[in-house]
Amino acid sequence: MRRFLCSLLLLLSFSAVQASPTENAPAKSLVVLGDSLSAAHNIPVEAGWVHLLEVRLKQMEPGWTVINASISGDTSVSGRNRLPGLLAQYHPRVVVIELGANDGLRGLPLNELRANLSSMIDAATKSGAKVLLLGIEMPVNYGPQYRDGLRAVYADLAREKHTALVPFMLDGVALNPALMQEDGLHPVAAGEPIVLNTIWPKLKPLL
Repeated sequence: MRRFLCSLLLLLSFSAVQASPTENAPAKSLVVLGDSLSAAHNIPVEAGWVHLLEVRLKQMEPGWTVINASISGDTSVSGRNRLPGLLAQYHPRVVVIELGANDGLRGLPLNELRANLSSMIDAATKSGAKVLLLGIEMPVNYGPQYRDGLRAVYADLAREKHTALVPFMLDGVALNPALMQEDGLHPVAAGEPIVLNTIWPKLKPLL
């Protein structure tokens, strides 16, 4: 009986070690923390810019693993709450933060958005990861004051935190109706390669 119990304890210990997220984390991982703009909203996952990035990395920068932690509808406060677990699980070398669109659409005070983004940048940097911040624009009906203030949030954080920045991730896509879905907010599949090409020049130096 004693021998059986010892064997059982050893087996449980081995299983616990095998399940450790730290030991199973990829050697070179990149985490994308975003909302529907990174979650391939209403298009095949394989057509989304994050999957296209994974394909490009396999060809150009072998050895990298892309973890898409984007959730449609996510806000900056949700991302702020989820990020510590992602950092602990994957130990990413690069974190791409694509959040703020849903905050803006809901009219979240910009100081709250700034605080959430700042916290995420600090957490990722403290963990040893490099950070790429993806900016977004609001529709013109939100008025110049809010739209200009939103731009300033991303620009100021990038400058203060020495963080790489793509000022507008949908540049070259958002104003082309042929590349946008009927909601006017999300690209169609044909627009996703352009999104990746907009992001790539700022991302590549971080790899």
